Amino acid sequence: MHLLLAIVTGLLTIVAPADPLVVRTDAGPVRGMDSGPTRTFNGIRFAAPPVGEDRWKPPRPPEPWKGVADATKPGAACTQYLPGSAEDCLFLNVTVPRDAGSRRLPVLVWLHGGGYTMDAGSLYGARRLADQGDVVVVTTNYRLGVFGYFGLPGLHGSGDFGLMDQLSALRWTQRNISAFGGDPRNVTLAGQSSGGMSTCALLTSPAAAGLFDKAAIMSGSCLLDWPRGGLIPNQEAQTPYSPLSKTEADGAAVAASHGCTGPDTIGCLRRLPAADLLKDNQSFSNHLTYHTPLLPADPAKAVRQGAFHRVPMLSGGTHDEMRAFIAGVEKLKPITEERYQEFLRKTFGEHADEVAAEYPSRDYLSPAVAWATVTTDRSWACPTAEGNRLLSRRTSVHAYEFDDKNAPNVNRNDVPTVPHGAAHALDLVYLFELSGVEQSLDEAQKRLSEQMIAYWTTFMRTGDPNAAGSPRWDPSGQVLSLAPDAIRPVAHDADHRCGFWAGLRS
Repeated sequence: MHLLLAIVTGLLTIVAPADPLVVRTDAGPVRGMDSGPTRTFNGIRFAAPPVGEDRWKPPRPPEPWKGVADATKPGAACTQYLPGSAEDCLFLNVTVPRDAGSRRLPVLVWLHGGGYTMDAGSLYGARRLADQGDVVVVTTNYRLGVFGYFGLPGLHGSGDFGLMDQLSALRWTQRNISAFGGDPRNVTLAGQSSGGMSTCALLTSPAAAGLFDKAAIMSGSCLLDWPRGGLIPNQEAQTPYSPLSKTEADGAAVAASHGCTGPDTIGCLRRLPAADLLKDNQSFSNHLTYHTPLLPADPAKAVRQGAFHRVPMLSGGTHDEMRAFIAGVEKLKPITEERYQEFLRKTFGEHADEVAAEYPSRDYLSPAVAWATVTTDRSWACPTAEGNRLLSRRTSVHAYEFDDKNAPNVNRNDVPTVPHGAAHALDLVYLFELSGVEQSLDEAQKRLSEQMIAYWTTFMRTGDPNAAGSPRWDPSGQVLSLAPDAIRPVAHDADHRCGFWAGLRS
């Protein structure tokens, strides 16, 4: 009898189905949770905590854990002005269709935006994307601000610790995603804003070779640049990327401000509480560093020279990018006609009258909208178009522009004199469930969301976003406008007066 029970028990053990909520990674098993038509695995540690002596060092593999790790709650966001954020933050999240099994589905690795100083992968829910598109989605954290982009002479990895974290997440995906039903040979790297700038930078990084097969850049072209005052009033001119010499100089200034000098400078800084360093975050916003092993050249220069990975690309932005920023300026101090003219003089100098004639404030609802249009065209739309043309010389590029003027305003900065239009980041709710954001869509917007998800995930699957029943989207030259019930090619460069800006730059 005992022998029979043992045999039956053994047979049951052999045929018992594996728990689909438990997945084994190379550091140990994790238990996720059911989320309707998807399963989510949150807060998976992909690297060791970058704390103490590991602050400002390349990420190390995590220590293997015993037992099954809880993956039902997100890990901490990387240190920022957000409750619960911490230096121990190198976590990622995986969302899969409920029936993913071992089907080898296309994979999206998502790099969040936030000016390299805020946000977290866990704030981007991917249930719709995974379910409707039948894909696996990985959203990841990476070190931010002073913790991710700090540099000093002699400090190994200066300026690129956040980029190293992104590469570490991509390598984790290559090693582990097949256990979640994903295909490591079909990975799309995508990001928005600073996440898009990171994606574009990784296109030019020798270290990223073979880690992804396609790329999607949303509001983050390598060629973006802002003249003095063109992003924030009185701010110096900037681009998304800085040379190592500038990063090291900024780092030395930060160190001196904390009284850390001499041979033990880095040791002194590592002993400081994270809260003491947080105030220095803005010194390292929009601050990826080149002239380093990871980024040998300025990514903008690399794109111009054709020195980037040849992968299919999807690239674009929103029609009214700068309204998200100018609304904040308008709230603090309204932009009058006099102030508009002052901004033009400070930013464009001897060309101010030409810009004023091209963008007279009487043509707009307010001087603030005029200024938002100037800065959108000059610093976002036209550089993105130029970047797409350069990329398309060597690979396929499907270019788009999001243009829902009534999208939910996730920026929460409504100002009567600056209607939000299709502002920066408002396309995100059409792909993701953003944490803590009211994002109700009307029926036409829901159809747009479904179409965008179809485009994005078809691109992930094949490198071509066109699917049966979708409006045709041709690569390399055409810009597809994405608006409710109005998906169509548009004269993007004429709309944004790129000929005028090209003449002004030459």
